[in-house]
Amino acid sequence: MRSVILFLCMAGFMPVLGASEGGDTLRQRLKERVLERQQERADAGARSDAGGSIAGAGDYAFNMKHGGLERMYRVHVPRSYVPGKPVPLVFALHGGGGNMDYQATDEYYGLISKSEREGFVVVFPNGYSRLRSGKFATWNAGNCCGGARDENVDDVGFIRQVVDDVAGRVNVDRGRIYATGMSNGGLMSYRLACEMSDVFSAIAPVAGTDNTRACSPARAVSVLHIHARNDTHVLFDGGAGPGARDKSKVTDFTSVPATVAKWVGLNGCNSTPRRVLDKHGVYCEVYAPCRDKAEVQLCVTESGGHSWPGGHKPRGDEAPSQAISANDVMWEFFTRH
Repeated sequence: MRSVILFLCMAGFMPVLGASEGGDTLRQRLKERVLERQQERADAGARSDAGGSIAGAGDYAFNMKHGGLERMYRVHVPRSYVPGKPVPLVFALHGGGGNMDYQATDEYYGLISKSEREGFVVVFPNGYSRLRSGKFATWNAGNCCGGARDENVDDVGFIRQVVDDVAGRVNVDRGRIYATGMSNGGLMSYRLACEMSDVFSAIAPVAGTDNTRACSPARAVSVLHIHARNDTHVLFDGGAGPGARDKSKVTDFTSVPATVAKWVGLNGCNSTPRRVLDKHGVYCEVYAPCRDKAEVQLCVTESGGHSWPGGHKPRGDEAPSQAISANDVMWEFFTRH
């Protein structure tokens, strides 16, 4: 066994035996490393286009300066893209401790495949990181999270700059710009709805509630909130669960019901929800009508923990719920707004 481990380490794999994070097996860790290697090769190809224009379909990566910091983002342009036709734009924000490359890994989130099927451009911004690689990044979503919050990083200004930068490279439909995000990325999408309602028509946070410090959107922004009832990080009924290992890096999270009620009020919606999906493992409710033709929708899975429904985790103690696909539900929601 020792010789096998030595061979794997020499090959660049770093298996961890003994007490594993979240019940990982050696096989899971090796699979994750293989996927990371594959993604690194794809990232290298994407970054070869950094600084240039977007001429057609493919993956691109760009660097920029904002607020005195070096920032970066990735873009995937689907094969159906025609320069003369404006296309919808979806911002996909990674979770805390992640990065743009992780969120763009199709094996985990499937957003690039969804982009290809539906014809929208997807942007993967990178949060604030102290590392040149951009890894272990966080978003300043208000009361959370990590270094981005502690350093009071202007992530709203950064995203606004990315919108303009992408619009200068791709024919963007300014009336169809949306945001989604996982965990800390979901929290950040709420801040974008609060402070960039002039840009974003709708958001679809996954496993991340509204923990903004102030919120006064100039216009209604449609909200689709997706959450597992048994989330162990951002607890459904509020607070940071046992999955949030370092409580100083997060916050006492707002509950899902309080978040939904807040946006029902902000958007001037009918306070009585209408059940639009009710099947084994998941239900969805819609609050409508709202002002400016907006709506608020809540989808709750019974299982899946802190994850992306319909996606896949490289490790962890519970697989994502497959009762719904977050990508499918959110795109159907976005197309209505």
